[in-house]
Amino acid sequence: MRSSRVLKKLRAGELVSCFKLNLSDARVAEIAAMAGIDCLWTDMEHVPNSIGDIERMIWAAKAHDTDVLVRVARGSYSHYIRPLEMDAAGIMVPHCMSLADAKSVVRMTRFQPIGMRPVDGGNADGAYCAIDFNDYQATANDERFVILQIEDPEPLEELDAIAALPGVDMLFFGPGDFSHAIGAAGVWDDPRLLDARKRVAEAAIKHGKFAGTVGSAANLPKLIELGYRFISVGADVVGLTQYCNSVVNAFAGVEAPRVKVEGIYGK
Repeated sequence: MRSSRVLKKLRAGELVSCFKLNLSDARVAEIAAMAGIDCLWTDMEHVPNSIGDIERMIWAAKAHDTDVLVRVARGSYSHYIRPLEMDAAGIMVPHCMSLADAKSVVRMTRFQPIGMRPVDGGNADGAYCAIDFNDYQATANDERFVILQIEDPEPLEELDAIAALPGVDMLFFGPGDFSHAIGAAGVWDDPRLLDARKRVAEAAIKHGKFAGTVGSAANLPKLIELGYRFISVGADVVGLTQYCNSVVNAFAGVEAPRVKVEGIYGK
């Protein structure tokens, strides 16, 4: 089984770069991987990507030793484990609402002795049955990461217990949904949001887990100071939108001399 680049760097105390992909074309994943991004965040919660789209992006990223993280749709255990079986390096489960919710995720996504994930082994992560049955389960527990998104006020009451849960590798603070949940959408300096962001990092570190969140080049130093080591900065759709806007703006500032063009009959 391919080792996780993300886990290797985090376990060594290093910073991990992450870049979000909304577009489904595997060539976008390849471009980002070739640039040297550590982890590509693909999405099945909000984005209409098919399971086949995700599989092709995993292939493209693996060719450059880049991890793929899939934010899954909340549903049955199949929604959680299929990306792992396609050899995604990790999954992120949105809107973890309680300790009971977290325990359910672990049970579905971790093999024994941690959880009760259903076993196949005949897919890409198990080298299509080329890995020993028991080695496959042990390696999957060690080299594949499970992230819980904390993006609501409700789980804060049980945050310590959630962070302490075996089988959880990372707590990921989602500022966008959290701001919406507290009735202050987009108010990034709301004291409740700043406090929650701090508490998530502290709980993760206290219990030997990793802390992740969304950031920007501007607040990257602050997030690192808080203890965040997995930080997603930028997205394909943002980059493409900004570039296209810059092209349009370039044309808007240029005046060209008008040239009269005769019609097909010269009139």
